[in-house]
Amino acid sequence: MALQKHLVIMVKVPQIGATKTRLAAGIGPLAAWRFYRNTTTSVIRRLSGQGLSAKWKIWLAVTPERLAAGTRFWPAEHVLIEQGRGDLGRRMAKPMLDLPPGPVVVIGSDVPNIQPRHIDQAFAALEGNDVVFGPADDGGYWLVGLKRRPVFPGRLRPRLFASVRWSTEHALADTIAQLDNRYRVARIDVLSDVDTAEDFERWRKS
Repeated sequence: MALQKHLVIMVKVPQIGATKTRLAAGIGPLAAWRFYRNTTTSVIRRLSGQGLSAKWKIWLAVTPERLAAGTRFWPAEHVLIEQGRGDLGRRMAKPMLDLPPGPVVVIGSDVPNIQPRHIDQAFAALEGNDVVFGPADDGGYWLVGLKRRPVFPGRLRPRLFASVRWSTEHALADTIAQLDNRYRVARIDVLSDVDTAEDFERWRKS
């Protein structure tokens, strides 16, 4: 029997002035809030489309937890889980350690061009690899997935996402450097996330 595939979408409760702060510095808090809210809604809806629930189970890893339960922003059919505390690495590692058996793919919700075929590619890559990345064109990554068996979490857990220079061009290279040669690593399509006004302008023109 095939194990359940888990798709975790990292999301924030949209708040003007507290959402996409780097983007807000360039285009203003209201525009950044609007972009994030619309993009998140679109990504979740797109990856929850007809027939996709049979392919993977969606978990929404939310922050701040104190506000998540009181908003109507989240689709009722998806399970909300807490992101927890710590840097981005700790928060991404949490569902990989906590969720039931089966491969886990984690994405952000601020990459407008994510399509179901990208998630299909990631899970397909995990059939023959231990780790998969969706590289971003700025040196980071918009997707990371783990097969979680037979070597995870026991052997990967101690160094997973350690010493990563987040929000820099080194993030992907730093993460891969934590893994030794025993682990088979795959990469799928390069996509662009939207973190700055320059990113936003390129996305808007495209």
